[in-house]
Parts: sequence; C-alpha cells; structure tokens
Amino acid sequence: MVEIEVSQLGKSAESFVVVGIPAFNEENSIARVVLEAQKHADAVVVCDDGSSDLTCEIAKRLGADVVKHERNLGYGAAIKSLFERARELNADVLVTLDADGQHDPREIPSVLVPITEGVADVVIGSRFIDGCGTAEMPVYRRLGAKLITKMVNGSAKNGVSDAQSGFRAYNRQAIERLSLVEAGMGASVEILLEASKHDLKICEVPSTCKYQNCEVPTSTEHPVTHGVGVVMSIIRLIVEEKPLMVLGVPSLLFLFAGVSFGVWMLQVYAIEHRIVTNLALASLSFVVIGVFMLSTAITLYAISRISKKMSEKR
Repeated sequence: MVEIEVSQLGKSAESFVVVGIPAFNEENSIARVVLEAQKHADAVVVCDDGSSDLTCEIAKRLGADVVKHERNLGYGAAIKSLFERARELNADVLVTLDADGQHDPREIPSVLVPITEGVADVVIGSRFIDGCGTAEMPVYRRLGAKLITKMVNGSAKNGVSDAQSGFRAYNRQAIERLSLVEAGMGASVEILLEASKHDLKICEVPSTCKYQNCEVPTSTEHPVTHGVGVVMSIIRLIVEEKPLMVLGVPSLLFLFAGVSFGVWMLQVYAIEHRIVTNLALASLSFVVIGVFMLSTAITLYAISRISKKMSEKR
C-alpha cells in the first residue's frame, strides 16, 4: 500500500469519471450528495437499493442515472450494480461514496489524483491518516474498523489503514478486473482481497467523515451484526482463496490427533484387554472431522483451480 500526499486537485479532462452512490432510504441527504458529486464527475450513478422513500425520485430529478433494485439486496449488491453500470458507460474512473452524508463529495478530487497520475489502481479515502476522519467516530466503530483492517492486512499483500472506508476510486483496470460476490457489507473487504489477488496497486489519501451531523443514522444495520457479518465474510473469502492452508493444515492436525488417540486406545487394550470408550470416541471424532475438512479443502482447491483456468481462457 502506498500513502501519498495530495498536491493537485481536479478531474483530469481526459478521463471519463463516474461517481457511484449506493443508497437505501436516503431522501434526506441524497440531493446534497448528488449535487456536490456532479461538480466533479462526468456522470453520477445512484443505485437505489430497494428504498421505500423518495430517494429514487429525488436522484432522477437531479439528473442522476439511477439503477434501481426492486428490493433491498445489500451494500455489496449495490456496489456490484455500480461497477456494472460503470463498465456499460465505459468509465475510466469510478468513485464510490455513501449517500448518507458521511463522505464529503468535495473531496472527490483527492481520490482522483493518484488514479489520473498513474500512482494507483485503487484509492481509499482513509479516515485514519492524520486522524482527520476519526474525530466524530464512535469508539466502538473505531475499534471495529481497526480489527477488521488488521484481519484484511493479514491476508492481503497490500496493507491499508482503513479497510472499511466506502469512499474509494478505481481506474479502468480495476473496474474491469474486480468481480464481486458478497451482497452485504463484506464487499468492502472482498474488493481489497480481489485487488490483492490481481496485483492491483492500492494507495490511501486522507479523508474526513461525518457522523454527528448526518441527517439520518449512519447505518441501517446494528453495529454488532455489521461487524460479525464482515468478519464472517473475511473468513469465508480467505477459506475460498486458500483452502489448503486454512482447512488442509488443521485437517492434518485433527487426523494426527485421531490416530494418536487410536494408538493410545490399542495400547490400553493390549495391556488391560478392555476398550476405553472415551479414547475410542475421541479417536473417531478427530478422524471424522479431519477427513471432512481435508475433503472440503481438496474440493474447494479443485473448484478454485478450474475457475482460474476458465477465467484465463476468457
């Protein structure tokens, strides 16, 4: 990960910039976000993720290109739709930011600079650089964001300071290569793991983030549910990416433990001519778990290999 100082602001005249805004029931803030974003973009796309209020109508009236989900599918699904629309528009750069007023659209130029200067493929507006985005951040959010970031940094090539920031920019290469599966909030870390897998260059720039001044609550999901969901997504993504390491190695340990208990049971039987039930059950349990984990690891690895070969042929 490269951290840079932003010395020049402004949208490159040669780049077609699309600003993508995932939105769910954000009628109180969507107008200001769209209007400010339009000053720095060639097109503004709002993904209305099944809103029941006037979010969609307001965005359309202001000239935004609206992609509408008939029902609420989740943050990741909205980001996926924005990526798909950016590809359809043949965008050179896609900038994503939240619709609830947390991110300041006036800072869009700061995430554009590393892209237009060729410094990075993915740019993150980090709340933790210089502490400029953490002044109003609740303590539980700060701790949760740092924990998730540590987990992501432990499984990705590029270390970042803010793995949960939704204020990001992607160049054409990233737009074309990043393929998203996660429908929930785990999409934010899935993108970073995917970027690492494709050897995309990631850098961060400082960004502010408002919490107290948002017109509506900053999240539609309970913080604990949000955090658990993201952590589970990280674990699932790591297992899918490295099944032999995550499942294969522990499976061998379980098999070794099962064999050890089995040998112990046979030794007792040879000396005392009786079967110790606890040892027998422990041996059987460890062996069954080990075999199941090993077969799962091999299956996932085979699927991963086939998927990579198919993508290479394309």
